[in-house]
Amino acid sequence: MPHHTPLIATIVGGLVLAFIFGTLAHRLKMPPLIGYLVAGIAIGPFTPGFVGDADLAQELAEIGVILLMFGVGLHFSLKDLMSVKAIAIPGAVAQIAIATLLGMGMGWALGWPMGEGFLFGLALSVASTVVLLTALQERRLVETKRGRIAVGWLIVEDIAMVLALVLIPALSGLLGGSGEAMSGNALLITLGITLGKVVAFVAVMLIVGRRVIPWILERIADTGSRELFRLAVLAIALGFALGSAYVFGVSFALGAFFAGMILSESELSHRAAEESLPLRDAFAVLFFVSVGMLFDPSILLREPLLILATVLIIVVGKSLAALLIVRLFGHPLSTALTISASLAQIGEFSFILATLGLSLKLLSPVARDLILGGAILSILINPFLFTLLDKLKPYLEKREQEAAPAVPDVVATVADDLHDHVVLVGYGRVGRTIGEGLRAQGRPFVVVEGQIETVEELRAQGVFALYGNAASVDILQAAHIARARWLLVAIPEAFEAGQLIEHARAANPSIQIVARAHSDAEIEHLEKHGAGHVIMGEREIARGMLATLNVQAAH
Repeated sequence: MPHHTPLIATIVGGLVLAFIFGTLAHRLKMPPLIGYLVAGIAIGPFTPGFVGDADLAQELAEIGVILLMFGVGLHFSLKDLMSVKAIAIPGAVAQIAIATLLGMGMGWALGWPMGEGFLFGLALSVASTVVLLTALQERRLVETKRGRIAVGWLIVEDIAMVLALVLIPALSGLLGGSGEAMSGNALLITLGITLGKVVAFVAVMLIVGRRVIPWILERIADTGSRELFRLAVLAIALGFALGSAYVFGVSFALGAFFAGMILSESELSHRAAEESLPLRDAFAVLFFVSVGMLFDPSILLREPLLILATVLIIVVGKSLAALLIVRLFGHPLSTALTISASLAQIGEFSFILATLGLSLKLLSPVARDLILGGAILSILINPFLFTLLDKLKPYLEKREQEAAPAVPDVVATVADDLHDHVVLVGYGRVGRTIGEGLRAQGRPFVVVEGQIETVEELRAQGVFALYGNAASVDILQAAHIARARWLLVAIPEAFEAGQLIEHARAANPSIQIVARAHSDAEIEHLEKHGAGHVIMGEREIARGMLATLNVQAAH
């Protein structure tokens, strides 16, 4: 057996060091992805010791991007995409233009040719898929309105970069690189072909893929083989990504996203997401390792001011542009800050553009190193931006809560007449199911929710909803807790639930309180604070199965 196995060595070295440095970062109260990046630097060609195969690492990272975008597609329906097109399309285009102009301005100040400045700015304009989605998923924001806007924005950026990757080689001579400058007619023909391929790809996925993908999985699910089902999910994600790239010239990530989005309409979408999750996580780690391997730390000493200027364009310039654009569209400050923080980094498309620019002699090695350095530092900074945003959350909630009365309240006239009603705290997956059941039963209820978008949606449907933290005495009073018969606590945070239960019990000693928990310790905590009945998912499943067994035995 040969001992020269660069693929195995790269995977093992990357994952083992990522685990070590990721655990160390976690112990130091830092995001684990910082440890993954450090692991990549440690096995990269610019540091002593073991050196992994950078080309293999990038290909493995591409698999991670494909699986991650497939997973996002599973939770992102076409309806969601269309619902944010009014801001995602103009917002992404405007932000790309602003960031590109900032990069061109820096290039002009350094005396670079216009083409180099343009490609440099373009590389700084597009956010990393993996970094953005990792941050949103950690905070359970993907399925919120702000998360849908961020993902829609990302998809528009991906489409723009697909067009750029096709057109830049054709325009290389015109921009000052290798190759001949195209005439006006040839340029229009190339642009038309590219746009035609993208339109054809979308049409095929929506018309053919909508029938083929769910049909395949349903047939495999009927076999009862979990291994075959898992393999089918991976084959669909990777196969459609690769096929889309070869046939239509779109990116792997975009092909995988549409495959997932089509599959999301199937009842098997949740199972598909669960089966692909372990591989998505493992390859996402390899993505960060591969980024670290590309980075030459010496540039921090060679060109510190240029690195600083590059990072400022990415983290400050691009973020401020996104913030202003989102605010101009009338969205809350919290939404604008979330999207601007999500986009305050660059990643995989930036590396591809940098490599392409170098091969076409459009970029100098210095410009490439600045792009890579800016990517690494912006990815390192990004988690701290979200940490700062988390600390600002109470202030933002208070500010938007004060502004909430300005939102049209279609049932305000009957709010004061509510009595013997249900107060439902939290309108996530559990709360939404409860709400639908209460509506079906005709029971009057009030929803208390911490997402302003959900509150607006409920109010538009004629449901009385309050925005804010239910642990606040003022919010409970506004929900008329003293006249309520039931309090249903559907939020998963036991500490916050204990506080609001205690306040509700003090305001209404006879109220019936039902809460949810994930452990025996949480049950004890909630009951101690006044919950009359606490439901733990695993325990209720066991009871239901035993009850079914007893019923069958009786017959």
